[in-house]
Amino acid sequence: MYFLQKILDNATALTILLAFVGYLATFGSARMLARRKDKLEMVNRRLDEFYGPLYVASQAGNIAYRSLLQKQGKTQSFPILDSEMKEWMLWMTTIFMPLNDVREKVIIEKAYLIVEEQMPRCLLDFVTHVVGYKAVLKKWSEGDYSERRSTIGWPPEFDAYVTRSYAALKAEQTRLLHSFTWRLYRRIFHRRKNGLES
Repeated sequence: MYFLQKILDNATALTILLAFVGYLATFGSARMLARRKDKLEMVNRRLDEFYGPLYVASQAGNIAYRSLLQKQGKTQSFPILDSEMKEWMLWMTTIFMPLNDVREKVIIEKAYLIVEEQMPRCLLDFVTHVVGYKAVLKKWSEGDYSERRSTIGWPPEFDAYVTRSYAALKAEQTRLLHSFTWRLYRRIFHRRKNGLES
């Protein structure tokens, strides 16, 4: 009888211990998956609302700029000759400034989505460059063509920053989407969700 009681006591203790270990494993796993889900949501938001629009507008602007230079048979836009002024104004007002306005708006309104703790200097320089062009375009609208370019130059590191940040976030997104634990989490919870909706 004593022997049987000892086995039952040990079995009870072992059952409690295994239940506790199982709870800890479930809690730790759920917490890890929740953190991964939150991280993926932030990466997606940064791509959708900040770096994605900046990247697309920058790529389109670069393609358009190279196309204009090729059309003019030049390797750089400066200096803008009198014979090129009409074409330059057309491209500035219909292509470059609308793309600049998109990027400026994204930077100003979605600055909280930047990856870094501090605003990168190239983003501030870009906004300043655009503001300079707004003054030039205002003069053009009043018939004053004495200025042809913004007095604040294009920040050379802007495109590299946007491309690098976009690529890093896409890589992070892919890593988060394709990890084993994330796929398992999605399979379990989508199955449950789909089962509840049926």
